[in-house]
Amino acid sequence: MTDLRYILKTSYTNSRALIIGINKYKEAPPLSYAVSDALGVRQELINTLKFKPENIVCLQDEGATKAEILKNYLRLANDDVDVDDRIIIFFAGHGDTRRGNRGEVGYLVPHDAVMDDLSTFIRWNDLTRDSELIRAKHMLFIMDACYGGLALKRSLHAGSARFLKDMMLRFSRQVLTAGKANEEVADANGPLADHSIFTGHLLEGIRGKAFGESGVLTATALMAYVYSKVSNDINSNQTPHYGHFEGDGDFVLLAPRLDREDEKADRDIDSLLIVPYPDEPPCLATTDEKIKKVKSLLAADSSSIELHDVVVDEMRHFLSQSGVGIFPTSGESGTAEVISRVSRYEYVVNDLALIASCMSYWGRPVHNALFQKIFSRVTDNIDTSGGMSNLLAMRIYPLIIAAYCAGIAAVEGGRYDSLAVMFNTAVDIVEYGTQPQLVIDLLSQGISEIGQSIFKQLPGHERNRVPMSEHLYKELQPKLDDILFIGRNYERSYDDFEVLLALACADRKLKRSDRIWGPIGRFGWKAYSSSDNPLERIIFQATAQGLNWAPLRAGMFDGSKERFEYVSTQYRELIGGLNWH
Repeated sequence: MTDLRYILKTSYTNSRALIIGINKYKEAPPLSYAVSDALGVRQELINTLKFKPENIVCLQDEGATKAEILKNYLRLANDDVDVDDRIIIFFAGHGDTRRGNRGEVGYLVPHDAVMDDLSTFIRWNDLTRDSELIRAKHMLFIMDACYGGLALKRSLHAGSARFLKDMMLRFSRQVLTAGKANEEVADANGPLADHSIFTGHLLEGIRGKAFGESGVLTATALMAYVYSKVSNDINSNQTPHYGHFEGDGDFVLLAPRLDREDEKADRDIDSLLIVPYPDEPPCLATTDEKIKKVKSLLAADSSSIELHDVVVDEMRHFLSQSGVGIFPTSGESGTAEVISRVSRYEYVVNDLALIASCMSYWGRPVHNALFQKIFSRVTDNIDTSGGMSNLLAMRIYPLIIAAYCAGIAAVEGGRYDSLAVMFNTAVDIVEYGTQPQLVIDLLSQGISEIGQSIFKQLPGHERNRVPMSEHLYKELQPKLDDILFIGRNYERSYDDFEVLLALACADRKLKRSDRIWGPIGRFGWKAYSSSDNPLERIIFQATAQGLNWAPLRAGMFDGSKERFEYVSTQYRELIGGLNWH
């Protein structure tokens, strides 16, 4: 058997489409915007996706009979359709579902359907079976109709990574429907005038809202976008259904970078794309149940695979709830929105951050890779998109929360190895510079950007010197105490973590420039107005214990006593110059 990947090209020969829109039916109730939806999709294929008009067949109303639809569909099985073609089938009209002995059977309703005669309907399974007669490597069925019986074999997991050119070399048959059986298509009140809710969001996605980095738009990204928008639209009672019914490739709608990469034939340059996260309903498991599960799995190395699955599921859930669809980077950005976002970010990252604290406190070396994955992937929703500067900056807040939870737990448990592992986790975010980025770099820059400007807007923190530090001090205490039973030692562990975070940031900063800086927490004002000076306490411990000091043994400050002395001396001068009397 020949592997198609050695035959197919990383491009498309032709782009074809069959577009169907039916407002007027022989017997079924009329629709208002199906034809408008079909024409809108046709125009977008031409204008945005560069389909040639002569390769698009558009059937409307009386022209969309069962015979005409099937004739034009099976016309795509002719030999002039190349294996490297791509084909879109769009249908806007009524769908129907009947119950059979083996489950639901879905149908499309053509113009001339007789409602009590199933032989006049078009069975969905017939279309999927006949697609094997069509040579084109990629087909995308977009159905603005609700029906059941959709047997999907697989869909790409949210957050998975796939090479763009490799997806072009894999066969695929994908489908997106407006809704499932017993759901009613909303034929009005969409985001665009004269379009249904489903097609309105579809068109907006094609026009740019579903685009990924560098202007790439895949079927999976578009389908995830439409799913999120339609299922969360206040005027919609629909839940779109999408995935593959054959193959494992991905229909590429737009990919400007492919042409640039193909120019260099002497090297294999490919782009790694991340499958987007659709907005998903809240997880049914409670926080306590998740933490109890994680604790039990941390107890035995043999449970590391199951622990991986539990943590990855929570990461996917967090990323589905923290994307641009729920936290848009444009629009309202005033104080009320900022306050709301602080609370909402804290809510969506809560369980993942507490899982990180458990791993930091109880984890062993076998768990380090998974522990690092939390911090390397929690930033997946940070990209190079534009928007309001304060809303863009706030996207780092979930990472800060997770780092604080894990860091306080590490200090409380004497697990400075966990602290070092977290700080030195590599993160790939183009927006944060061209140099290699570590979690410690993102924390340094993120706290600098939002620590003052965002958190001084919170009621009660307007006059605080370190408003974010003061806010997190109270926000995290009950959550961490419930898990770790810290009690009165919480303040000491919190302050010690912030000092070590600041010194680690300063160490990293001095390695890259001659500037000294590290985020200043509550320990900053304590250096002036408290008998307990956390910074001096840490310096005293390090001096007294020398190379036996636990953070040095864990590899922080390059494991060098001299390096720590240099960094801490420089940072002590910085704090001394604040004059926070």
